[in-house]
Amino acid sequence: MRKEVIFLLIIFSILAFSQVYSIEEKVLVFKISGTISIAHYEALVDAIEVAKRERASAIIILLSTPGGSLDATLKMITLIDNSPIPIVGYVYPIGTTAWSAGTYILMACHIAAMAPYTVIGSCQPISYSPLGSAPINDTKIINALISVMSTQARAHGRNETIAIRFITENLNVNDEEAYKYGVIEVRAESIESLLRKIDGMNVNTSIGNIILKTLNAKIIEYNFRFRDSLINVISDPTISSLLFLIGLLALIYGLSAPGHGGEILGAIAILLALIGMGFDINIASLIMMIAGAILLIYELLTPGFGLFGISGIILLTFGSLFITPLEPEKWAVSSEWYATFTYSLITTALVLSIIFSFIAFKVIQVRKKPSIIDKIIGEIAISISDTQPNEIGFVIFRGEHWQAKCNTGLKKGKKYKIINKEGPILILEEIL
Repeated sequence: MRKEVIFLLIIFSILAFSQVYSIEEKVLVFKISGTISIAHYEALVDAIEVAKRERASAIIILLSTPGGSLDATLKMITLIDNSPIPIVGYVYPIGTTAWSAGTYILMACHIAAMAPYTVIGSCQPISYSPLGSAPINDTKIINALISVMSTQARAHGRNETIAIRFITENLNVNDEEAYKYGVIEVRAESIESLLRKIDGMNVNTSIGNIILKTLNAKIIEYNFRFRDSLINVISDPTISSLLFLIGLLALIYGLSAPGHGGEILGAIAILLALIGMGFDINIASLIMMIAGAILLIYELLTPGFGLFGISGIILLTFGSLFITPLEPEKWAVSSEWYATFTYSLITTALVLSIIFSFIAFKVIQVRKKPSIIDKIIGEIAISISDTQPNEIGFVIFRGEHWQAKCNTGLKKGKKYKIINKEGPILILEEIL
């Protein structure tokens, strides 16, 4: 009997010890918000490595996006396909959207989930124009995208028909419809709820089947590296286009008023814009912007502000709208995003053009004013102090106190003629 008691105590001790020192389950949360760019791909590469080091049970990609770069999206899909760690796509927070490129990424994830009142879809490629955007039906582009979408849906056992309709019909579905039609596996109102619902699910990764252990898992938020954060900001087409416009306008200001830092600001802004665009720019648009800059410079160097100045602003504005190539083969973005892009860029471009033109114009006006020395030479000033020859004293000139000196010295109350000016000091001549 005594042996049995000792054996049971040992067993209980081992169980208690294993509970205390058991490995805590972790999940890594990776956020995608705003326009998807190559920076998200670079960050996801790093996030997967972080998840491996942390021995995370899963990576949760939070999706809240109007779409973005198709090249970056396809690279991210390849990363997800080859990830040894299960990746869960989750459209979150409540009420958000994961349109176009966001839907492609969701379909590629091992588990697809949506929060209440969220929407996915709008994957048909769109042609862009400042006058509006419209879905296109080029079979070469459509078939390539259908192949990507249908392959991912089939690989994860999702509704392939609905997935294809996202592209061919620009279909949109909310979370309830997506769950009902088998487009997603889970509906959850929060990350904690999602972790409870996916716990125990069996997913097929690049290294085989894995059973998820996410119940009460510790949540680790992935923070973008500074480099990735910077590239993410400047890769947004709106930001990169505005940076290029600001750079050109700053150069115009620098040329019209050297020494105020306009040249440096312009060079930095243009360099950041080119990095954000990946040096992939529209040549015709670039020519328009350069021509607009030349017209503004010409206008600023001539009196008034007329036809050349207005033409320059128009060319700069239209050039900024096309400086980033937004072909459907490169960008999977919703029509709503295109509309917002156009309105925000036109408004900002016009305001910036007018402000920079006004500043440069005023600087040139000041520079063209006649020298004040020409106006005061020969005028009379009255000394209010006695000084030795070439010693600085004070005089009254046009009711104001001025510093002054004379080679014969100054005598209080005596009148002197102004013959020159050295900085703030008047050079006087004695009136005989």
